[in-house]
Amino acid sequence: MTPVRVQKIIADAGLASRREAEEWIREGRVRVNGSIVELGARADPDVDSVRVDGKRIRVRPGAKSYVLLNKPKGYVTTRHDPEGRPTVIDLLGDAGYIYPVGRLDYDSEGLLLLTTDGELAATLTHPRHEVEKEYEVIVLGEPDPAALDKLRRGVFIDGRRTAPAKVYAGHVVKSSRPTLRQAQGERNM
Repeated sequence: MTPVRVQKIIADAGLASRREAEEWIREGRVRVNGSIVELGARADPDVDSVRVDGKRIRVRPGAKSYVLLNKPKGYVTTRHDPEGRPTVIDLLGDAGYIYPVGRLDYDSEGLLLLTTDGELAATLTHPRHEVEKEYEVIVLGEPDPAALDKLRRGVFIDGRRTAPAKVYAGHVVKSSRPTLRQAQGERNM
């Protein structure tokens, strides 16, 4: 195998994200063949001894986990919440280092993908890949046409405009509760 960055080896072993692994390297907690490494160091996981806090890392080539989770309301889509709210990781128990792909709001429910496959996560979430996402939202009352037009033009999130979305009002569900669909075209910022 070709040598790869040590933080990728740690992430592929399911111990931490690449960012967390980079912090461990900065803290001097990571050794390759007995020597403390610096950020940017490379190693061959099939040949070199990579250790974190003295424990050898075992990488299972190609072993990746994929979980589809029906996220209930009342959970945040993150690995750790500084506010102490329950996270989707709490629902999984001991699943190793797995992380959510995308996010659903605290009060939202729906299908969520969690994985250890960083390349797949990047492909699905990074704006340059332009992966379309579809949402179905139930709202109380009739949606304001001006609000729908804003979604069609793209909205600002964290100071950046999202891509334009195809939005249409659906049919009435349970008396006056129309279903709105945001379909084919909503992309990450």
